[in-house]
Amino acid sequence: MAGKTLTEYKVWDRTTRIFHWVNLLSMLVLIACGVALLNAGALGATNDGKVVLKTVHVYAGYVFALNLAWRLFWAFVGGPFARWRALLPFGSGYGAALKAYMAGEKTSFLGHNPLGRLAVTALLLVLTLQATTGLVLAGTDIYYPPFGGMIAEWVAAPGVDPSQILPYDRSLVDPDAYQEMRAFRSGYLSTHVANFYVILALVVIHVAAVIWTENRHGGSLVSAMFSGRKALAEEPVDRQD
Repeated sequence: MAGKTLTEYKVWDRTTRIFHWVNLLSMLVLIACGVALLNAGALGATNDGKVVLKTVHVYAGYVFALNLAWRLFWAFVGGPFARWRALLPFGSGYGAALKAYMAGEKTSFLGHNPLGRLAVTALLLVLTLQATTGLVLAGTDIYYPPFGGMIAEWVAAPGVDPSQILPYDRSLVDPDAYQEMRAFRSGYLSTHVANFYVILALVVIHVAAVIWTENRHGGSLVSAMFSGRKALAEEPVDRQD
């Protein structure tokens, strides 16, 4: 980029930027808790310790899920580069743009480039799946909303107030109902764990892609998520006038 004049363009609105950083911070907490829970046995965690980890995990999950839900809504009403038409890998000319980009054409984009739109769509799908399964597991693990009340009613022994049931305490649960609940839970748990590894892989790809794109086209991608503005040496093909 040496010797070329850089022009600044407004691209990411404030809501999109806030979503990005809240999503990152909540995911860091979720990943840390998730790794600890997956290795709870090796770490020697007690049941009380697991409950603390799961409680932190669930509260971080609420932040994550609400933030994601807001972002999905914002894709209908947000700025031009935040909307679905700028995110999803569809639309007139998308196939040709992707082919040209993959062929190595050094074209600048204000929003996501054609390959980035594929990556963002994949990320939104797996994040939505993770949030959905996580909310179910919050109910089956520690009886937290939105499904915890129903789960507690399901497993409560006859005559027991469901609100009195505590995680890892089976003294107030019906053994048969509890086993049915655990069988119901297993599919969600398997999906949640497998999707966790998919998310980790996509995050690594995302970071690598940002570094590669920055080196290839510039655009101050990271700083743009703070300032909302990109600096480009070439006229962006998706400029909004």
